[in-house]
Amino acid sequence: MTSMLATTPLAPTRPTSLAVIAGLACALVIGKTLPATMDAVSGAVAPLCANAAEGSPLDKVEPIGSYALPNVPGKRVTIVRVSYGPGGFTRAHKHAGSVTAYITKGEIRSQLGGGPLETFKVGQSFFEPPGSTHLVSANASNTEPAELIAVFVADEGAQLTTFIE
Repeated sequence: MTSMLATTPLAPTRPTSLAVIAGLACALVIGKTLPATMDAVSGAVAPLCANAAEGSPLDKVEPIGSYALPNVPGKRVTIVRVSYGPGGFTRAHKHAGSVTAYITKGEIRSQLGGGPLETFKVGQSFFEPPGSTHLVSANASNTEPAELIAVFVADEGAQLTTFIE
């Protein structure tokens, strides 16, 4: 059922939109009640940012925030902005924990191991279960930029991204 929602070319359903907005709002509230310094945020996402995108010199991963989850001991939510220049991509990888991505600009092509190659547009989201292999994460355009916000929920201290050789 999740796959059906994620692959529709129309705008996401109201419950999906509300869930994404609620999740981001919760992350912001947590961020205000448990402030983290940018050094802590940078340290938490450093494994994600190193050599993450290689398809365009405009590709980058920017930390937005990283916060311990007080109601889930040992877990942390980390939020990053992934920007792809025209033709940009990230090589095959896995993430620690769960990842929800929300497209904010352009179109993103994505394929998880065992799944179809899909294209997501502004306002759509997709979910990566723990341990899944992300075979394709790329800008669908060779002429326009694309961007997504990724929300990770993983163990404290986990390496968020591991590239596959």
